[in-house]
Amino acid sequence: MTEKRNCIIAVDGSEHSDYALDWFCKNVHREGDHVILVYVPELNDMLHSTKWSNSVYVFDRDVMEAMLKEEQERIKSDLEKFAEKLKHHGLGGKVKSVMASRPGEGIIKAAEEEKASLIVVGSRGMGTIRRTFVGSVSDYLVHHSHVPVFVCKHPHKHVTSELEQKSQ
Repeated sequence: MTEKRNCIIAVDGSEHSDYALDWFCKNVHREGDHVILVYVPELNDMLHSTKWSNSVYVFDRDVMEAMLKEEQERIKSDLEKFAEKLKHHGLGGKVKSVMASRPGEGIIKAAEEEKASLIVVGSRGMGTIRRTFVGSVSDYLVHHSHVPVFVCKHPHKHVTSELEQKSQ
């Protein structure tokens, strides 16, 4: 009998994370695996919302509470969609939301809490320049994880480098 594994799959609702989940099911999944879909909601949209006053010093409690409630409802809705994906694939496991300042940090935190055997993440395929300035979740995971990380590149949605384009 094979050892039970806790497998973290990072999800964000994108085609790339859907592809990573599909890839995991086809290539890595073993019977008995416990799959944890990890979602790290980005709160930047809420923090940079136009609903805030132009003045940094004005704080409207009602506006803030309404925005937080709206954000909680969005996260709950996303988690329900991810739970449906688990069910659709016939996977045993759960969906977990982790609050963190950066997605990579949240995924690593979840992997440690869940005693993960591996992490699977999709790759957005950002170009070299954008990845240099913005950073890459997959780069972060590869460099900070203590367990194997599978970075799944969607074959039809990837940016080719300038060197690859010139050689074609």
